Amino acid sequence: MGIEIGILKPGKWNAITDVNGVEVGHETIIQGNNVRTGVTIIKPHNGNIFDDKVMAAVHVTNGFGKALGFTQINELGTIETPIALTNTLNVFLVANAIVDYMISNNKNIRSVNPVVGETNDGGLNDIQGRHVKKKHVLSALKKANNGPVKEGSVGAGTGTRALGFKGGIGTSSRVLPQENGSYTVGVLVQTNFGGSLIINGAPIGRELKKSPFSSSIPYDHEEGSCMIVIATDAPLSNRNLRRMGKRAELAFGKVGAFSSNGSGDYVIIFSTHKTITEDKLSFTRRELKNSNMNALFLATVEATEEAIINSLFAAESISSKYGSMDSIPKDKVIPILNKYKSLNWNKELYPWKK
Repeated sequence: MGIEIGILKPGKWNAITDVNGVEVGHETIIQGNNVRTGVTIIKPHNGNIFDDKVMAAVHVTNGFGKALGFTQINELGTIETPIALTNTLNVFLVANAIVDYMISNNKNIRSVNPVVGETNDGGLNDIQGRHVKKKHVLSALKKANNGPVKEGSVGAGTGTRALGFKGGIGTSSRVLPQENGSYTVGVLVQTNFGGSLIINGAPIGRELKKSPFSSSIPYDHEEGSCMIVIATDAPLSNRNLRRMGKRAELAFGKVGAFSSNGSGDYVIIFSTHKTITEDKLSFTRRELKNSNMNALFLATVEATEEAIINSLFAAESISSKYGSMDSIPKDKVIPILNKYKSLNWNKELYPWKK
């Protein structure tokens, strides 16, 4: 649609799966007039992640959430299960299904740390019914693949709302220039939060009169959350992964969010880079110098910002007995973007965009 976020190039799929080995699967649950929910699975790789853990970190902007598994990631700096996203009251059932899945593939497990994030889809879904069951989690795990990622009102984003419109799952990626290592950063978001939408600097929410604390809009007091999952193939320690994760906050602000009181805003970030050597007592890894982190920081901001915008543009309107949420009105947004000169690029200034 002529909307280009940032200055770095996206990967082949413009998705988190552009990071080699990463897989994504959804299970969408739409039943009757009351169930609008689901689960989304992110696999850091398609092997046995319990035996082949990935370096990881988490960052919490606003901790109003039911995230599971985060303290162990902070303590040990690794992830050992697939990452699951779902709705608030289904976190615990989904975590139990992840444990069952891990035990079925690792008979010697005595301790395992399932990683599950959530946003509250109770505005469109019968959240107390906890309709995401083990079979749905296993189905999403089975469907996980490393190609294009379906976005919008799917999986864990089926019943979510964001920035006054229908939210959902969004993803994007950025590939660093060769002189910066050609590393890839991929982001997947589950959007369900408030604010006044901004796209490429254009005040969409203000122009469409869809801004918090405005008497003309119906969602002044609706608060949700945003889950942000970041993957990279850059050789990083959990310390620098955490530093990268913090930069997602900048993207959150760029789209008009402000992390309200009831918004659980979490970042899970991991690196797929492999250990070089290992023995019984130690392992050796490559790690980028602190001074070489800047391009990764920029890629994180750009990919997170675009993933959030993509979640809105890909989402379909959803209705249930609890209410409805319309998708973003593209026919009204494009003229506003034109008005603020927020469409397309000056190809002379940015020749690599041709």
